[in-house]
Amino acid sequence: MPDQFQLSSEFEPKGDQAQAIAKLNKSLSAGNKHQTLLGVTGSGKTFTMANIIAQQNRATLVMSHNKTLAAQLYSEFKNFFPNNAVEYFVSYFDYYQPEAYLPRTDTYIEKDSSINEEIERHRLAAMSSLLTRKDVIVVASVSCIYGLGSPDDYKEMMVSVAMGGELDRDDFLKDLVAIQYERNDISFTRGKFRVRGDVVEVYPAYLDEEAIRIEFFGDEIERISSFDPLTGHVAGQLEVYTFYPAKQFVTPTHKLKGAIKAIRAEVKERVEWFEKKDKLIEAQRIRMRTDYDIEMMTEMGFCTGIENYSRHLTGRPPGSRPGTLIDFFPDNFLTMIDESHASVPQINGMFAGDHSRKSVLVDFGFRLPSAMDNRPLKFNEFMPLTNQLLYVSATPSRFEIENSRVGGEEFIPFKNSKQRQAEGPVVARLPRISSTDQPAEKFDVTTVGRDLIVEQIIRPTGLLDPQITLRPLAEQIDETIELCRQRTEIDERVLITTLTKRTAEDLTDYLRRVDLRVRYIHADIGAIERVEILRALRAGEFDILIGINLLREGLDLPEVSLVCILDADKEGYLRSETSLVQTAGRAARHVNGEVVLFADTITKSITALINLTEYRRSKQIAYNEKHGITPKSVVRAVQKSLHVYDDGLDVNAAVVQETGEDFDVLEVIRELEGEMQEASQKLEFERAALLRDQVKELKLQAGMEEVKDPAKGKGRKGKVNYRRK
Repeated sequence: MPDQFQLSSEFEPKGDQAQAIAKLNKSLSAGNKHQTLLGVTGSGKTFTMANIIAQQNRATLVMSHNKTLAAQLYSEFKNFFPNNAVEYFVSYFDYYQPEAYLPRTDTYIEKDSSINEEIERHRLAAMSSLLTRKDVIVVASVSCIYGLGSPDDYKEMMVSVAMGGELDRDDFLKDLVAIQYERNDISFTRGKFRVRGDVVEVYPAYLDEEAIRIEFFGDEIERISSFDPLTGHVAGQLEVYTFYPAKQFVTPTHKLKGAIKAIRAEVKERVEWFEKKDKLIEAQRIRMRTDYDIEMMTEMGFCTGIENYSRHLTGRPPGSRPGTLIDFFPDNFLTMIDESHASVPQINGMFAGDHSRKSVLVDFGFRLPSAMDNRPLKFNEFMPLTNQLLYVSATPSRFEIENSRVGGEEFIPFKNSKQRQAEGPVVARLPRISSTDQPAEKFDVTTVGRDLIVEQIIRPTGLLDPQITLRPLAEQIDETIELCRQRTEIDERVLITTLTKRTAEDLTDYLRRVDLRVRYIHADIGAIERVEILRALRAGEFDILIGINLLREGLDLPEVSLVCILDADKEGYLRSETSLVQTAGRAARHVNGEVVLFADTITKSITALINLTEYRRSKQIAYNEKHGITPKSVVRAVQKSLHVYDDGLDVNAAVVQETGEDFDVLEVIRELEGEMQEASQKLEFERAALLRDQVKELKLQAGMEEVKDPAKGKGRKGKVNYRRK
């Protein structure tokens, strides 16, 4: 198990990457709190971040503002550091309806959620790695600022076994139950254990396709081995193994007893308070609910909503901050905030929304006042915990810029949108505070008041920022159609951004009527379907994608050469300087990249975009001419659709194995389609999408095509028929 980060890449830093890496490393080594990497789209910011992590050799928290980008970063860092612990920590709910109460209609909404077991495994693996290794990178969403079990309690609850050690088997089983493992001799899944005489098999909740077998001889541990839980094949022998808790919220028995005593005291006090206020319903409500939860904790060691008692379970004083994933990191860890212009405001806004919802629950007797301490971190709590910060963005906001200019331990508070708007645009002024022209060895990082904002605007591929073209609003639809035809004729892709969902849908219908291959994407489309749409665009299954705000940060679409921004002069959130710069960046991975703005008025945001683009293009052109570089479009393979190929083969093989080679393909397809419709009705859309793709793969392999009934009208249901092509 290495303590050093080992960067694995066939590439060397190119363009601006080398100077950015050198300057940021120098700044971090000097102990500066804040620094900013201003990296344009396609400049290899992730590669720069990976080099900094490798050279700093410190545990690192990489934060992103949504799950999709976090997953992309996780995959990239996994490739860069195959021999180190790269973990993924995001919200583990596929579906989450928080507990809430609506006084106006007297409606109580019970907490309802669906936990993704794979993401829960990743979360537990992140916690375990941080306690046992130094070479850890955790890619996280804002989920990491929410309350989590105490690292001290987590360490205390670990169960270690050693070959040749003395241990009573029954005591070992009790220890497993205490750390939330469940015995199940039939269904052996993560977080479960089974017993067969003197052999105990445990499937740790944080491992992927690996279980641990402990063999006893009397009270002595004779053998410890790891094995495949599906096949039973032994992978290797172990001298020592440590089991970590199967749940994120775990409390030692002695602390649980003390917590229950404190909860009883609080509920007694709260009931008396309600009765004095003549709120008898609320008094009865809080008494019944808390008594039930206490009974569950006493008998099972756990209850639904146990996180609401976290202050008592961890022994924290009232009003104190909760323990979070950040507490699991060592003291000298590094924090990188990707797309910081979006992530920082999101971190800042988490506390207020949570506090508003919980205060209503407390006021009406659904929760004890101590539940208010189960919350995300406040912004002024988060900042001191983060040690050293690197903000990464193509469009850093005023918060990152001002703090990176100061660079000291004190930070300038986050300002709301009205305050920022009153202070005017930031992006247009960025070139004047850049440090790019300074060589790395002369880069001043020792004095307060310096600019620790490092630009990375030269792309390794030599690509320039896309050209900006202005066109009037009057004929924006007709001109957009003509521009789209020109690009599709040479097999290039187009993005179009509108201001509303209705406009996106209507424009999609209109373009289809003029024989353009087009689809739309917006927030009402599920995350899985969004990924599929973007994959299909890259694969050439259609040419034009229309969206609103989803065509911004992090989208890697090298085939897109044109971005059309409709109604670009409607100043506001969707047409702000940051939004325009981020949207324009989607065309920055193609050698023919162009951005067309339809506007009658040149707004401040448009001016900022034009000035910034001209500044960057001038530097990029000069660099290319000096080094004899010919720009090349980014080339990246298109990923397969939701595991279609592999899953289709698996389904085919499984069917053949069960029914023989002469199985009825048509019947199997119909059965799978029935399961797909059933899953869709139950809102299990991920399973429905997977079944859909398996059906497509079976049809493809069997040479089938659907026979449509011309007599079947819209909305009518009937049996679908197939025939061989």
